[in-house]
Amino acid sequence: MRQVRNPGGGRALRAMRKGLAHLLLALGIGVASVAATSAHEIRPAYLQLHEDKPGEFGVLLKTPMRGDARLALSAEFSGAVENLTPVVSRPTGDAMVQTWRMRAIEPLAGQTVRIDGLENTITDALVRIEFADGGAWVSRLTPSAPEATIPADQSGWTVAGTYLELGIEHILFGFDHLLFVLALLILTQGTWRLVKTVTAFTAAHSITLALATLGFVHVPSPPVEAVIALSIAFVAVEIVRARAGHHDLASRAPWVIAFVFGLLHGFGFAGALSEVGLPAGHIPVALLFFNLGVEAGQLLFVGAVLGIVALIRMRRLSLPPWLELVPPYAIGTIAMFWVIERVAAF
Repeated sequence: MRQVRNPGGGRALRAMRKGLAHLLLALGIGVASVAATSAHEIRPAYLQLHEDKPGEFGVLLKTPMRGDARLALSAEFSGAVENLTPVVSRPTGDAMVQTWRMRAIEPLAGQTVRIDGLENTITDALVRIEFADGGAWVSRLTPSAPEATIPADQSGWTVAGTYLELGIEHILFGFDHLLFVLALLILTQGTWRLVKTVTAFTAAHSITLALATLGFVHVPSPPVEAVIALSIAFVAVEIVRARAGHHDLASRAPWVIAFVFGLLHGFGFAGALSEVGLPAGHIPVALLFFNLGVEAGQLLFVGAVLGIVALIRMRRLSLPPWLELVPPYAIGTIAMFWVIERVAAF
């Protein structure tokens, strides 16, 4: 009887609940996103050793910077090593790159490598060692486990686990990618449309991630990052237009927009992967599992969003309809801030 007397009441209430869910999610992620613009510690540190002569290594240590200061990180080994050249430091905008040459007086295999100071940060460090015989070792160090023992060789499963974790970490701390996915979720109506949209985004960024990482396509990172931010603003505008009754391509076929912009986001993922590199001899495994990690993190985020929306809908809260416009305006504002910031950094 209630539905007969007021057929629009149920729809309005559902819209209010959805508005509340989207509002809470957008504001929560928006706060984290704005914080991330200055939280450069989230980017991983990177230590690479390349053996070009028996027992002699070229060393590269890349540490995140905050303004003009870099994280106080250094590489230490448990066995006897000596530096053959002074350490040369050069800033690259958001990181400090230090290079030098080192001789391992005792074989590195069996030694423990430690990133000193990592335990005082909130970032991780990827260690990659390439030996003259073609063998390679890759390990991910964390603040709670800042050291690891270098084995004689490394299995493909170890590489897979390391790069799977890197992929998950990158998407969960890639606030611009998450904000784009959130905007797509708000824009997309219906379960089947949502499945197609998420699948299209996944397929698109997987394609460009592989092409860029393997060197078939090269796109400069700064313009890509700026356009990624612009893609978020575009979807935010389309949400507002859809709420006003203007249903064009973006709202009628969001999977098309997801695929087109997903190609750009794939270049962004490739830029992050290029910072840590791929281990020689395990490139296909590392690339595959990094991408699987990205997809796993993305699915975790989508599941969390849908779960929170379902919980809030169960609360049956009555809120004004104008709250539906708060999430897209919040998302668009954050995105345009990123656009200006990234264009200014060209």
